[in-house]
Amino acid sequence: MTDTPDRAARKARGAPKGHSVEPEALAEMRQAIQGLPRRRDLLIEYLHCLQDRFGYLAARHLVALARELRLAPVEVYEVASFYHHFDLVKEEEQTPPPLTVRVCESVTCEMFGAEELIAALRSALGEQVRVQRVPCVGRCHAAPVAVVGRNPVPNASVEKVQAVVSAGATEPAPPNYVDYACYRADGGYRTLARLAGGELDPTEVIASMEASGLRGLGGAGFPTGHKWRIVSDQPPPRLMAVNIDEGEPGTFKDGYYLERDPHRFLEGMLIAAQAVGIAEIHVYLRDEYAACRTLLEQELAALRADPPAPLPPIHLRRGAGAYICGEESAMIESIEGKRGMPRLRPPYVAEVGLFGRPTLEHNMETLYWVRDLIERGPEWFTQEGRRGRQGLRSFSVSGRVSRPGVHLAPAGISLRELVDEYCGGMLPGHTLYGYMPGGASGGILPARLADLPLDFDTLSEHGCFIGSAAIIVLSHHDRARDVARNLMRFFARESCGQCTPCREGTAKAVALMEQARWDRPLLEELNQVMADASICGLGQAAPNPVRCVMKYFSEELDDGSTS
Repeated sequence: MTDTPDRAARKARGAPKGHSVEPEALAEMRQAIQGLPRRRDLLIEYLHCLQDRFGYLAARHLVALARELRLAPVEVYEVASFYHHFDLVKEEEQTPPPLTVRVCESVTCEMFGAEELIAALRSALGEQVRVQRVPCVGRCHAAPVAVVGRNPVPNASVEKVQAVVSAGATEPAPPNYVDYACYRADGGYRTLARLAGGELDPTEVIASMEASGLRGLGGAGFPTGHKWRIVSDQPPPRLMAVNIDEGEPGTFKDGYYLERDPHRFLEGMLIAAQAVGIAEIHVYLRDEYAACRTLLEQELAALRADPPAPLPPIHLRRGAGAYICGEESAMIESIEGKRGMPRLRPPYVAEVGLFGRPTLEHNMETLYWVRDLIERGPEWFTQEGRRGRQGLRSFSVSGRVSRPGVHLAPAGISLRELVDEYCGGMLPGHTLYGYMPGGASGGILPARLADLPLDFDTLSEHGCFIGSAAIIVLSHHDRARDVARNLMRFFARESCGQCTPCREGTAKAVALMEQARWDRPLLEELNQVMADASICGLGQAAPNPVRCVMKYFSEELDDGSTS
């Protein structure tokens, strides 16, 4: 077969075969990603640029992007189709409406009328606005929540959403926060400067973190100082990955702190980098936090313009709507421009992480407390606590309480004390029925166990864990079986699909849980397979709410009713 000039040119360039590129699409794609270097690990950033510009991802632009990056089109498609926030549109399909309103359907929003709101908005807004149901958007304290474009509407109603749509307010207003100048004027970055200037010894800083007993606050609870020491012993170059992708339903503490005092987090991040010897930092921020992204871009620019100490390269990466990327290795895969598929371990990310290098991975809130721990000393932290526990915990509290929100309270506090002392008690007309101590995966406990200490390792004997301290409070207006079904639907949607027990098990569990009477032996058999054979924490923890319902709320399963 004789080569055509175009085929011969492709061979000479080493370009992928097939899928002819439209010159107009190539020009539009290049215009959308202008200013960005051409690198494989920036694939997700390029996809965001295209979606931001056109409102969706057209097949012709993806083919053009593949040609630009010298990738096979399937390599671009498999990434674009993995993430929920990308709207893929084939040429023959109708493009989506110019405006999308997303309504959270996760547990707390469902409790406060999300289903009714979705139906009412679809009726009221017409065909020019698309109404989508989406998983948790990180504002559970203001349920139900709708998002118009990128602008969240707290305590949403049809009238509130219509007003935002009519005003054209699709971008969030910037929050009030402590900016760079105010933070520096109040003593910020002095500790970083002392460490970079040699006044503080990195080994002493690491020892201080170990003495504080601070544990990772993203859910796993690994001792922070010990992690620093492990990574610092690895060969350079060492990298850092910061996880701000808090997609766990019920969790919103990272966004809360970021919108108020971003430099306290940034200084903690840079102190960790200086102490451990980090060459480069990647910050992975969930896509729903559009206002946080804007303020971080502004404040990082201010920091670079007037640095208090030499700064390593800091890259702000944007998530794309995948709960699984809260798992550290899945996040690293996403930062590298791939699908967020968890890695098998060992090796652990501290040894072989981002781009194959030793990587210090941290949750945002863990780093938020570093400055205070060093300046005030470990005793400031360890003197807090109840029932023999030490430290402070940031509880994201939502549900049937009078004052939902982020509450900083002593470790070891009980749910009953947290509600009474910090949350203003239960809502009028509601009595405590149960609670979720650790978000979607942490299980469900009944009111009779509301005096247990809330901390790492205190709930395991009851089949639960605190995780990221996302507390959802239930009353007698709720049913635990409905909550568990909502959670299993979430897990089924968010499974990355890599391992069969999780991919198939969550979907089959949803079908079983939708029956009037649960087949308990079959569900437990399914739970055991998921817990034992899933690669990562999603499949391993998905059975927790189901098992808790069968153990603590069996009366709801015996009545045979559905809702």
